[in-house]
Amino acid sequence: MKVCVRYFALFREQTGCSSESVEWQGGTAAELFQTMAGEHSDLQAEAAALVAINDEMAGWTTVLKEGDEVLFFPPVAGG
Repeated sequence: MKVCVRYFALFREQTGCSSESVEWQGGTAAELFQTMAGEHSDLQAEAAALVAINDEMAGWTTVLKEGDEVLFFPPVAGG
């Protein structure tokens, strides 16, 4: 199945790209992130990272569908 992956902030820096089209076997958002970490050696999971699917915040256990747009956000800090 094919999905579009978009990276923000630190994740964009770690992958060297802001988005990419990915063909993979399917599964959850967490499994997709693990797959992408295998493709981009600098991409590292963060406990407080967030995921959105088709512009709506989602859980890491959400099962993805063909054509979904998956957005990965690293944790943010502010003061």
